[in-house]
Amino acid sequence: MIFETHAHYEDHKFDEDREALLASLPECGISPVINVGSQLATTEESVELAKKYDYIYAAVGIHPSEIETGDRIKELGLEGTIARLRELASYEKTVSIGEIGLDYYWDKEPQVQARQREWFRAQLSLAKEVNLPVVIHSRDAAEDTLSIMREAAAWGIRGVIHCYSYSPEIAKEYVKMGYFIGVGGVVTFKNAKKLVATVEQIPMESILLETDCPYMAPEPHRGSRNDSRNIPYVIEKIAQIKGISPKEVEEVARENAFRLFSKIEKNYPN
Repeated sequence: MIFETHAHYEDHKFDEDREALLASLPECGISPVINVGSQLATTEESVELAKKYDYIYAAVGIHPSEIETGDRIKELGLEGTIARLRELASYEKTVSIGEIGLDYYWDKEPQVQARQREWFRAQLSLAKEVNLPVVIHSRDAAEDTLSIMREAAAWGIRGVIHCYSYSPEIAKEYVKMGYFIGVGGVVTFKNAKKLVATVEQIPMESILLETDCPYMAPEPHRGSRNDSRNIPYVIEKIAQIKGISPKEVEEVARENAFRLFSKIEKNYPN
């Protein structure tokens, strides 16, 4: 079975067929699945999906690009939002804090970037408090993310650098600190030279499988709505890069995911 470590099935792009699609995943060899929040509403929806489906688990957190736009976040502020996340993190099937991090691609203003770092550190502190690993989003913020994650490593916080997009050298620094690297459909793209090199140069024991669905569909479905059934394309590409069998990629990545998201019992779901 394939362990899907990063999906967004609460997204409106799944509104028409969500129930049928989710019900089919175990039959397609996908289980368990971690549904990842990005704002308060999607975080709460992730928890509701986890309550409804035995094989779905939740990650709760505020994406860096959401701290300026969410109406409830503006109402609650940082302290109130962290309090709500703390409540959601107490649910038995909440297995991570995420996705959290930094995104300087859209937000260029120094003041906004400073607020992102403040929220990032606050959510890392919550992860330490509730003893959960973190799912990290980082875009155009390599240096600041690495610096803050060094602090997190010193606090004993575990996690994954989701949808990894930086150099192999930076990936190796994360691996040295004990972090995992999330690899999804981008690795199949023709222009994914850095990610291919990263997969080649880091141990298989440091790689997690993910889709980020409905985004980032792999070749040959690039540009279409993505879902967890496309992970075999990612597995095949990783196997090709590493010179090992697809089965070994699937099994090692599954073990990696159970090591990180340790609240999930290995025999449940089976």
